[in-house]
Amino acid sequence: MDDFTPATRRWFAQNFAGPTPAQARGWPVIAAGHHCLITAPTGSGKTLAAFLWAIDRLMAAGGGAGQDPPPGGVRVLYISPLKALVYDIERNLRAPLAGVARAAEGLGLAVPVPRVDIRTGDTSQRERARQGQAPAEILVTTPESLYLLLGSRAAAHLATVQWVIIDEVHALAPTKRGAHLALSLERLAARCRRDPQRIGLSATVRPLAEAALFLGGDRAVEVVDAAAPPRLDLQVCVPVPDMERPPPVARPEEASGSILAALHARQAARPSVEQGLWSALYPALLAQIRAHRSTILFVNSRGLAERLCRRLNELAAAGEEGAAADAGPVPDLVRAHHGSVSHEQRTAIEEGLKRGDLKAIVATSSLEMGIDMGAVNQVLLVESPGSVARGLQRVGRAGHGVGEVSSGRIFPKFRGDLLECAVVAARML
Repeated sequence: MDDFTPATRRWFAQNFAGPTPAQARGWPVIAAGHHCLITAPTGSGKTLAAFLWAIDRLMAAGGGAGQDPPPGGVRVLYISPLKALVYDIERNLRAPLAGVARAAEGLGLAVPVPRVDIRTGDTSQRERARQGQAPAEILVTTPESLYLLLGSRAAAHLATVQWVIIDEVHALAPTKRGAHLALSLERLAARCRRDPQRIGLSATVRPLAEAALFLGGDRAVEVVDAAAPPRLDLQVCVPVPDMERPPPVARPEEASGSILAALHARQAARPSVEQGLWSALYPALLAQIRAHRSTILFVNSRGLAERLCRRLNELAAAGEEGAAADAGPVPDLVRAHHGSVSHEQRTAIEEGLKRGDLKAIVATSSLEMGIDMGAVNQVLLVESPGSVARGLQRVGRAGHGVGEVSSGRIFPKFRGDLLECAVVAARML
């Protein structure tokens, strides 16, 4: 960290035992001004590796490379494929910004503290107008919002960008969104006074050479490969002895009335294997949730997230009815988190899990990327994640810290799913 200012070095030494491999190998490349792609395990400090050099330069007396800072405008542009991650990054930037400022104050130095703006589809018109008049030095946004910014009057404020950080490269590179972002990055470069330095981050992207081509276009990109085997405590769990013969499902009493009785009899004559498995899955999932302080439960659809959340809360409430008879309604044990949930609700759900008000969150892909969810003890996956990379991203939410073990349990929904879960889990390990 010799290239950093004394204030940044002091703050870092007060908060961390030392740089992680991603940081130790990434900072010299970033400080030299090279475009780079940093790949390292989840929780290895990649985001701080990307941001700290820019923060250090902004808080130094001069601009980057010893020059005076340009008048106004955005200096650092952070792009995330997920709106929830955008808000998470904004929160996580407060610690280094405030910490370096305090360290500088302790050294008798006066430093400017960079401001942070967020621009997504949720940003109000009033806030957008404020950003157009007085933009912050750090802008946190999404690929779609960047495209809209480049076609608006606010694009003039992007001419001063020096660093572009693209997070979760693996989620963008193989998609139409990624192709669209590649064009936006070229439009941004054409507007800037000098070609911004591109810094890509990912935990699971492969092959690295192709990802580097996506990140840089026709520019040379240096790959910082700090990947390491994931530390996993992983099991595939089947809560029934025979998936072909699940336990019988308790059925409601026969309804009165000729039509209802006929429908009931027809349903009873065609027992559902999935219903039988779910009757065993719900208690098994609830037992796992109650045995840990905080859990994220991943599913592959929003409908299943809502249904599973409702059934787990019903099952939990049924077991607590007696104890809670005099204490009013039983609070939800689990909440659903997905793209259809509003930003305000998502934030409240995330904070509820961090504080311990909630025992678990049932989520789709909305939480599989690098959102800081605090000390999550375990991850449960209902059905196969569909790919090894996605499985690593999801299970990596547990033990999301340097050197910690990520605990994951995969629950297949049917026999064919069991086969895929076994293969994916083996490849994850």
